[in-house]
Amino acid sequence: MITADQAHDVVAASRSMAAELGVTVNIAVLDAGGHLKAFCRMDGAVLGSIDVAMRKARTAVLFGCESEAVWEYCRPGAAAPALELSNDGLAPYAGGIPLRAAGGTLVGAVGVSGAAIAQDLEIARAGAAACRS
Repeated sequence: MITADQAHDVVAASRSMAAELGVTVNIAVLDAGGHLKAFCRMDGAVLGSIDVAMRKARTAVLFGCESEAVWEYCRPGAAAPALELSNDGLAPYAGGIPLRAAGGTLVGAVGVSGAAIAQDLEIARAGAAACRS
């Protein structure tokens, strides 16, 4: 289980990386059941990215992998085309990272949206690293 303190550490580390990159984003931290544990909409972050951040985190926690890995299953011609339409909508692109305890147990996920996809991923990875420390 991810604690409230851990979830807030993930948000703080993500915000710090976003500030370092000079971008504003939405950051969602979900528990292992896919429920919201912590959230931050940085000042100026795009409203439409709130849902995307949550979907990226949900994708990562439901499949136990980085959100963009799910694209390999749902892309046209893949084994499960349109998989992204399941589970009330997934986000099979970068910016969702599973959060794991020291022993590897899935405890939640972080999702970031609002900057360029590569920046979202970098910010999410910084947040995930805070959960492991």
